[in-house]
Amino acid sequence: MVTRIGEAAAHWRTRVAHQRPEWPSPAELGCVVDHLAAQAPLVTPEECDRLTERLAQVAAGGAFLFQGGDCAERFDLLSTQAIHGKLRLLQQVAVILAHASAGPVVTVGRIAGQYAKPRSRPTETVDGRTLPVYRGDAVNGTGFSQAERRPDPARLLRMYDASRHTLDVLRDFTRDGTDLHRLHKENEDFVSRSPAGERYGALAGRIGRALSSEDAHDGEPPGGTEVFASHEGLLLDYEAALTRRHPRTGRRYAGSGHMLWIGDRTRQLDGAHVAYFATIDNPIAVKLGPAGTPAQALALIDRLDPGRRPGRLTFIVRMGAHRVRDLLPELVEKVTASGAPVVWVCDPMHGNTFEAPSGHKTRRFDDILAEVTGFFEVHRALGTHPGGLHVELTGEDVTECVGGGAALGFDDLHRRYESACDPRLNVDQALDLAFQVAELFIPGTSGAVTPGAAVSAAAWTGPR
Repeated sequence: MVTRIGEAAAHWRTRVAHQRPEWPSPAELGCVVDHLAAQAPLVTPEECDRLTERLAQVAAGGAFLFQGGDCAERFDLLSTQAIHGKLRLLQQVAVILAHASAGPVVTVGRIAGQYAKPRSRPTETVDGRTLPVYRGDAVNGTGFSQAERRPDPARLLRMYDASRHTLDVLRDFTRDGTDLHRLHKENEDFVSRSPAGERYGALAGRIGRALSSEDAHDGEPPGGTEVFASHEGLLLDYEAALTRRHPRTGRRYAGSGHMLWIGDRTRQLDGAHVAYFATIDNPIAVKLGPAGTPAQALALIDRLDPGRRPGRLTFIVRMGAHRVRDLLPELVEKVTASGAPVVWVCDPMHGNTFEAPSGHKTRRFDDILAEVTGFFEVHRALGTHPGGLHVELTGEDVTECVGGGAALGFDDLHRRYESACDPRLNVDQALDLAFQVAELFIPGTSGAVTPGAAVSAAAWTGPR
């Protein structure tokens, strides 16, 4: 059991909450918040603490974080089959990365709560008509009408119900464990149909032999079957309503998900999001874009992790393929010199978005891979740990990003462009990325990053 937080802990309400929807009725919002506050939390403190322990291992250089899922979840895509597709893809990628790195992979989905999105503009104009921008299903609808685009607090209740359903499916999916051989067989099927299959074949064979060896020795495979849930903690009215104090420890937890993050647009030191996140004991993350400075990063550490607790704080950097090698080194150097045990994660998606000739928002696979490669190069040159990867992907065969083994082009985007917001990698592109990122761990492969002189091999491969 956990108890509700009193208003004394909600001083974030006195700060500016950037990207907060303009809810048309405070009274209606208040009724929704009161209803949410009477509901059970969606996750437990014990689950959140377990994820913190896993991330502490990442911070120490002994594991790797893989975080992925939809740009924005949809209320109308909650079938068990669709959720299973996402979870299976997350685990397929984790198997590849775990065996390449020879260490555990902590798997975290952008799932069961990723229903709100920050936007660069408050409105959009179509054919001369201007309406509020779509901010995620938790706020308004995708249809271009006044009724659809009106921020509706009742959608927060649908967000809660949808997240609870998704977590129920997730727990059922992982409860009986994962058949790693089945996941590997699905990866082998991908290799056999991929134009780059010959390149990936050696690694796929290595994974198969490792699984057989683990069976023979009854060993514990790297990685595991756990999948945790995360989302951007953007809607503070929702987050605060589900925040509880643990009666035994007195610690406060956001009950909406295991891990929450603050976006690059809402990480103001004097803002409401930083103030709220400082009050919860979940593992948390902050996204840092090209404008993020070492001074800001150090100040965020002081605000959000004053006790320097390993696994508590993750920095998800999103610099862009052409800037990561220039901007990341000083950031990592200054934070590392401070002694703060943060987890460094690469988001190669958001800094590489552009508009295709057709008007679709898209991303090039090669840009995504280039940013990940730059991220690894920087950490290896500095002797620090490239702790993880954060990507937008789906278990569906969409056509939203260009490139990859199947060489999707601009002319393919219209075929199955289904994202309500940003473009995602499809199944084959996600597996393409997994195999090519795996090569960064393995000396002598085509994509391997050469470590700097100060780097020991153990810093990259984790426990063997």
